[in-house]
Amino acid sequence: MSTKFRRESVLEILSNSTEPITGLSLSEKFGVTRQVIVSDIAILRAQGHTIIATPQGYMYERTATTNPERTVQTIAAKHSSDYAEIKDELFTIIDFGGYVMDVTVEHPVYGEITGNLHLRSRHDVEQFIERLKHSKSEPLLILTDGLHLHTIETDSPETMDKILNALAQKNFLAE
Repeated sequence: MSTKFRRESVLEILSNSTEPITGLSLSEKFGVTRQVIVSDIAILRAQGHTIIATPQGYMYERTATTNPERTVQTIAAKHSSDYAEIKDELFTIIDFGGYVMDVTVEHPVYGEITGNLHLRSRHDVEQFIERLKHSKSEPLLILTDGLHLHTIETDSPETMDKILNALAQKNFLAE
């Protein structure tokens, strides 16, 4: 299989999927190493394709929310880097019907740093926390003394209000 055909195939798979696809599964499908897939993704991005890496795998990013009737809002949150607090914050958003799209911090040198999360369920949150622990990586909020932004999508403004109220009661919202 030619490199060009493999990249086109990777792009087609990602474009047609509504779920993230891991680099490992793509490498197994095409009989190449995961590093080859990482390179393919980099080349596809350089060609202008909006492929994002999430904790669950690669996704082709759609430019707008999938449903224009959904509510999207960015919130400012603040808490420690304790895994239990991170999990509690994310579970609160998920349990009230939110979808955590990303996390953003403001770095004094690099400017905004955004990590794509795409967390829809408790299972997604558990996997995210386990990856943090296993990789011995620090959450982005350590760069900003706990202050961070989340982009959240919900089915209605009322659901967003419930999430904001629950986060406020737990003192997770930044003042």
